[in-house]
Amino acid sequence: MAFATVWADTGFSVGRWNVAFSDEGERLVLSHADGFAEVSGTVSFKGPAVVTGAGVGADGSAARWRVASPRDGAKERLALVDARDNVNGYISFQPDGEGVSMLVYHRTAFAYEGALSFAGEVRYRDDAYPCRLSPIAGDRVLSVKSGNAVSNLDDALFSPSADEALEFKSLKLKEKSGKLSVSAKLKIDDATANAMSVKIVKDWYKSRWVPYWRAPNRDRSPHAPTGWLSWNTYFDTAGSKENLDEARFAAKWFKPFGMEIWNIESWQDNSPKLPVSNFHNMNLETYKTQFPEGMKWLADEIRKLGFRPGLWMAPYGTGNDEFYARHKDWFLHDKEGKPIRSWNGKYTLDPTAPGALEHLTSIFDRASHEWGYEFFKIDGMSGRGPGYCAHLYERPEVRAAMHDTSCPNPFERTVAAYRKGIGDDRIFLACQGHFTGAEAGYADASRTGADIVHPNEPVKWENILLQARCTVNQFFAHANVFWSDPDCMLVSQGALAREQAQVEATVVALPGQQTFAGDKLAELAPDRVRLIQQALPVCPTRPGKLYPMFGHLPVWDLHVSRPFGDWHVVALFNWGDDEKVVSVSWNELGEDPDRRFVAWEFWTDTYLGERKGSLSAAVPPRGVRLFALQPLADHPQFLTSDRHLTQGAVGLLGQKWDGSRLVAKVDAVGGFPQVARFAVPKEWKIKSATANGVGIKVKEECSGRVAAVELSVPRSCVVDLCLDF
Repeated sequence: MAFATVWADTGFSVGRWNVAFSDEGERLVLSHADGFAEVSGTVSFKGPAVVTGAGVGADGSAARWRVASPRDGAKERLALVDARDNVNGYISFQPDGEGVSMLVYHRTAFAYEGALSFAGEVRYRDDAYPCRLSPIAGDRVLSVKSGNAVSNLDDALFSPSADEALEFKSLKLKEKSGKLSVSAKLKIDDATANAMSVKIVKDWYKSRWVPYWRAPNRDRSPHAPTGWLSWNTYFDTAGSKENLDEARFAAKWFKPFGMEIWNIESWQDNSPKLPVSNFHNMNLETYKTQFPEGMKWLADEIRKLGFRPGLWMAPYGTGNDEFYARHKDWFLHDKEGKPIRSWNGKYTLDPTAPGALEHLTSIFDRASHEWGYEFFKIDGMSGRGPGYCAHLYERPEVRAAMHDTSCPNPFERTVAAYRKGIGDDRIFLACQGHFTGAEAGYADASRTGADIVHPNEPVKWENILLQARCTVNQFFAHANVFWSDPDCMLVSQGALAREQAQVEATVVALPGQQTFAGDKLAELAPDRVRLIQQALPVCPTRPGKLYPMFGHLPVWDLHVSRPFGDWHVVALFNWGDDEKVVSVSWNELGEDPDRRFVAWEFWTDTYLGERKGSLSAAVPPRGVRLFALQPLADHPQFLTSDRHLTQGAVGLLGQKWDGSRLVAKVDAVGGFPQVARFAVPKEWKIKSATANGVGIKVKEECSGRVAAVELSVPRSCVVDLCLDF
């Protein structure tokens, strides 16, 4: 993307940007000096047909002017040339830190109306995607993106690998045929709308919220993890038998859908009951009553079932009196010499003590490379709990008790030690971690909120409300810093009504967060088993708005972009205790108000038909309605699928229309029927359907406006589903 000088009639530098202009075709290029960003296109101007010294001529009509190279000695501005070949205005360029702005203005004493248009393309870093940097007053929508979906609300391209954005002011982004275009219309007679700018924003996260930011390592964790863990229903009573019994059930019912990790909790010696501070957390002693075969044996058995074994650890302290007595110098003591307690232990780790961190590195190394665990959930980090060690280590009286009182960040030393022991090929979940803490530079995922349940209690609506609020608040860091973990998705019919279970599944899975089940799986009713299946695997997502939001937003919008289509999956939530009509406008979704969509509601299997301008629904108390919005076509088109609650974002691999046949490429799960639905305009009628020799059932619904196709395959495979009309 070098500065274009060969073809340019005019070229100059403005700060860190180069400007090149050619009179032929009125082509303008703005390119960054470092060569990684470029905005190029054509400029044009419409002004009055006649301009006099007093302003607009008698007829007042608009005419096409020319944008031209400078006509005078001011060589760093372009000229606006009217139909009589007079210069009656200018375009100037101003440096703006790492940006450049472009301003259109009158020649002195003129006051005519006129519009400058710019249309072109933008090139930026390969991993950059469209998003919004500027908060919106009164915003009610959590924005989630899958693929390079472009919205009218987007004002930037963000590069996760560089923590850098290319920000636009007064420029509108669009996507067409895989390319990003930009356009602007500036008014020469309006000082609020006479300029546009392009700006490099460096260290977007690092300089604001995430001082320990590092580019996420997607080689070891290419997507948000999925799995199961025992804590939320077994608490401290699940041993190797309970874990393997659940894993055998999950291998049949959930592994084919994308469940990957089996995480073992409360395995340490002296862990038959809470509190955690009594557990033997700082060595690898196993609670043999519940884990008689040992932890390596259990990891091997989990792997035989097709899962990756995971391990919960809370290594900032211990309840082991003998271990403390042997390594007293590794622990913190107050002025009277008494051990300092924390959530993690009766005896709390001093990260600056000689030998202490080397010991922790060694136990993680053994658990990872000898026992064979591949996922580590490390608890008690820098989240909200004041009893957690990041808080503790920041208190002056505790810092004064350390061996090395000059250590700038004791907490970071611990996180680095864990990563060193685990290795670069294992997944590290910071439980009660946070994007403001040091774990952001080392962990792959982070718990964003509190526990979804309290010990020995069922999940409650208040827990779901907290889980949703924490998701809204911290989702802006998802994927770009680390994967968000909202805690487990619990859907037990014994604790939650169906409506609340649907809210829970939507809160966890629609944004593409880490998705772990935590119920006693074999005890679930078939419809709750189906809820978990419809949340797996994780849909690849990124935040659409790169700033924290607050409260219980009523609208969550997953905007999906694929080479074969672009659509929305919109959740309308009712967080209250009475039925409520919840609405969202196309403007709030970043869509043109006159765009038409066809809509399907997922949880009630309801076809709404065509919608324009807005969407609304009566939502029951503590409930959610989940809509697929497909842009209206003049021919049959994919509408929805019951395979996954993202309604095509997972499972639909392609679709193509050739005039009378629609071919959809579907990823089908072996042994589990699924239904794909297609919208059929009234002038069309389905004649036949085939699917690679696989048995299918076709049913017309909604007076023929929907064709429902049930697929049943003996083994998981990709199916080419052909519908003839």
